[in-house]
Amino acid sequence: MKRLTTTAGNPIADNQNSLSAGARGPLLMQDYQLLEKLAHQNRERIPERVVHAKGWGAFGTFKVTHDITQYTSAKLFSEIGKETELVARFSTVAGELGAADNERDVRGFSLKFYTEEGNWDMVGNNTPVFFLRDPYKFPDFIHTQKRHPKTNLRSATAMWDYWSLSPEALHQVTILMSDRGCPKTPMHMNGYGSHTFSFINASNERFWVKFHFKTQQGHDFYTNAESAEKIGQTREGYQESLFGAIDNRHFPKWKMFVQIMPEEDADKTPYNPFDLTKVWPHGDYPLIPVGEFELNRNAENYFAEIEQAAYSPSNIIPGIGHSPDKVLQARVFSYADAHRYRLGTHYEALPVNAPKCPVHHYHKDGNMNFMGQKTGHVDAYYEPNSIDEAAKEDPSYAEPPLKISGDADRYNHRDGNDDYGQPRALHDLFDADQKARLYMNTAEAMQGVPEEIIERALGHYDLISKEYGGGIRAARATLSGAAQAAE
Repeated sequence: MKRLTTTAGNPIADNQNSLSAGARGPLLMQDYQLLEKLAHQNRERIPERVVHAKGWGAFGTFKVTHDITQYTSAKLFSEIGKETELVARFSTVAGELGAADNERDVRGFSLKFYTEEGNWDMVGNNTPVFFLRDPYKFPDFIHTQKRHPKTNLRSATAMWDYWSLSPEALHQVTILMSDRGCPKTPMHMNGYGSHTFSFINASNERFWVKFHFKTQQGHDFYTNAESAEKIGQTREGYQESLFGAIDNRHFPKWKMFVQIMPEEDADKTPYNPFDLTKVWPHGDYPLIPVGEFELNRNAENYFAEIEQAAYSPSNIIPGIGHSPDKVLQARVFSYADAHRYRLGTHYEALPVNAPKCPVHHYHKDGNMNFMGQKTGHVDAYYEPNSIDEAAKEDPSYAEPPLKISGDADRYNHRDGNDDYGQPRALHDLFDADQKARLYMNTAEAMQGVPEEIIERALGHYDLISKEYGGGIRAARATLSGAAQAAE
């Protein structure tokens, strides 16, 4: 039998009854374990993520199946057959911690690879683009997805007002309102790095790269009506499906691909290859297979291993780098800073976030420093220093300089950008049934929004194509007719 103890290891004789002055008397302050249990309960919750609050995750293994060493020196990809542990977290974007899993929303798709050169965090979504190209607008956009300060309700008016004034969002909104905006489970969706990143090879050559993770379970989705029915049955559909699949040894798998662009091509494409609202046409930059990963182990403790899992695009490894993508550059700061606020100064020392390779740094003190110094020598608590055993910088890992320059200014990110061509191309890929669902999903999302905002939004859809704008108008007429008949 394991003996119950206090957090300090002291044996507990009675964990059922408070210490009191008789059966009818008051409690005693000396009942330290009663005070400890109550005080701990008051502190059991930590701040939820501002976005991506509701999430589901598991552990797994990535395996290299194809040679891409001509593009990157990252040891993660150094040889065919090499395996690397990872932890994945999927999430909704807008909903709070208690939101329903099966709502129509963009999904987060994040992977933490525990490599021998440190952790690589691939922090992406289930869509290859996003709603904005300038991070200056990210707080404003997220405000439209959260609750109205007066009503404390989600506001369709705020959402469509913002989108109708921000045509760069049209590509992502089209995906969101399509079938793929409501995947049935985490296993039935793709993942994307979305941003443009760098690959750097052994010759110190840079390539631009986009990451794709294709589901091997196939795509499956709910209609709005089916989603509502599912949520009526359970608010935890994703957690149940992912945990249950792995628990029953039906391990989900994804294949990894990359698109590679030579560094010099960035100045030649008709679109900005660092624009988060744009995709690279596969005909110009085809998918190159890399490997696959499977999820094969559930967490033993959800809070410790999934809720406290902290992903940030600042975590890269030699052979993988960033790019001039403006939103990526902002996320490099904001994600790590969110974790410092939510989890604490030393969040990356938590077991789920800790690298599996040696770690040396000169960070000092702060809340919950339970690991001591990581500098390599007790007398080295500053740098530079004269201590041979202490950690030193290694210039051999320096990245090649970017071959892009420009004057510092506040550039209007809407000037000279075609925000209609790629949504048009996506719309034209859909068959008749897919288009009908897209139009109806969009029309339903517009219900209750002032007409002037809807008309402004429809003006943008008309610029994508008359068929797209007209389809939404027809769907709105159908909803209006059904409402009148119901009256």
